Amino acid sequence: MQPGIWQILIIAALALLLFGGRGKLSGLMGDAAKGIKAFREGLKDGDSNKAEDERAGTLPRTESEKEDHKS
Repeated sequence: MQPGIWQILIIAALALLLFGGRGKLSGLMGDAAKGIKAFREGLKDGDSNKAEDERAGTLPRTESEKEDHKS
C-alpha cells in the first residue's frame, strides 16, 4: 500500500508545523506554559481574596469584640 498525495501532504504539513522554522512548537508550548502559570496565579489571588472577604464578613459577637472591632 503506497501513500497517496493527500497522506504525503498531511505528513508534510505536520512536519512543517512541528519542526518548521523559528521553533514554532517551542513557541506554542511557551504560550501554553504562560497560560497555565497565569491560571494558577489567578487561583491563588482568588483564594487570598476569599479569605479576606470571609474575615470582613464576620460580625463581633460579644461586647468586648464589638469594642475591639470599633478600634
